[in-house]
Amino acid sequence: MELIISLIAGAVGGNAAGGLVKSIDQGTIINSVAGILGGGIGGTLLGMLGAPDLAGAAGAVEGLDIGAILGQVAGGGVGGGAVLGIVGLLRNVLTA
Repeated sequence: MELIISLIAGAVGGNAAGGLVKSIDQGTIINSVAGILGGGIGGTLLGMLGAPDLAGAAGAVEGLDIGAILGQVAGGGVGGGAVLGIVGLLRNVLTA
């Protein structure tokens, strides 16, 4: 479940980064694909660091650990934006 949350958050993060920084915007499809890739990487790295375990302080609601979910959303969104930034910068350098 955490991977799916990270992938969705990555797609949203990639599109948000593309909307905020026009120089790295590659269009909805590429923004989403780069975001999904970055979201998967960001969520995985966050899990490896043990962040879902640390996020338990936010409490659990009926079997859902809200802290872990918020951590996955944050990690996926940041990872998605970061990978889109790298893709956008590489594309700008190669076309210049």
